[in-house]
Amino acid sequence: MLRFAPTPNARIVAKAVKTAAADAESNYQIPAAALKIVSIVADEATTLKRFRAGARHRVNPVLRRSSHITVVVGDGEA
Repeated sequence: MLRFAPTPNARIVAKAVKTAAADAESNYQIPAAALKIVSIVADEATTLKRFRAGARHRVNPVLRRSSHITVVVGDGEA
């Protein structure tokens, strides 16, 4: 489903899912066909606070938000 979603965020989540599946396959010797997604969580990460020049010599804040994507995969047994 993520491959056909039109948003650029779907590409980032799909990359995180592929990475989690590859890690489970290499570290725990679980075949890729047996893996299921248990949970996906996007948590808030640090916010970079920058400032831009505004009208009448004032300052406007620019908040560059980021997030942590956590993907938990497991075999279909548990």
